[in-house]
Amino acid sequence: MKTIIKTIDLHKIYDPETHAVHAVNGINLEIAESEFTAIVGPSGSGKTTFLNMLGGLDVPTKGEILINDVRIDKLNSSQLTDFRLNNIGFVFQAYNLIPVLTAKENVEFIMELQKEPKSKRTIRAMELLKAVGLEDFVNKRPGKLSGGQQQRVAVARALASKPKFVLADEPTANLDSKTTESLLDLMEKLNREEQTTFIFSTHDPRVVNKARRIITIEDGKIVSDVKKD
Repeated sequence: MKTIIKTIDLHKIYDPETHAVHAVNGINLEIAESEFTAIVGPSGSGKTTFLNMLGGLDVPTKGEILINDVRIDKLNSSQLTDFRLNNIGFVFQAYNLIPVLTAKENVEFIMELQKEPKSKRTIRAMELLKAVGLEDFVNKRPGKLSGGQQQRVAVARALASKPKFVLADEPTANLDSKTTESLLDLMEKLNREEQTTFIFSTHDPRVVNKARRIITIEDGKIVSDVKKD
């Protein structure tokens, strides 16, 4: 499988001039197309910081991040925004849906930023909402949806732009067991059928059980990297 993400000697240091905190401390990693990977570790281990750097939401202090051979750590703010828009999908713990937009409009929003024609946006949004089991809720705003339904909209939105990979930061933290299982089954299905690469940052053993690769980070370093058969 083709390598789509590569980090070389990646570091993130907070407050380097006063009380230096090495949130990420020299991570070298490669992730291939179609992987279903969980990044785990105790609170404060650096996994969320690492995920944010992969998504271009945080800038490394030192090191390289290559996505499809593009050095995203060298991109300026405007270039990075465009790159994220066209290459990376995000699923956050807090859903981050736009409250005044319907489920369909939330999914369409990324494609609108990509300047896709309305007809194409509508078809893609409806396909995705059907895929996540929300075809009967397309005109509901987030406030009228349950937590699990909102997270399904967030997954559909993350996939709308046909990203190279999806970063999911604690996506099941606010969900009950039944909803979590259903959501993970959905993402596993999308991974298998559409070859979408998923990378999770998680404490949730249910996510870890589903993952086919488990990377453990402690004190900003990879201490274990296990691929399941």
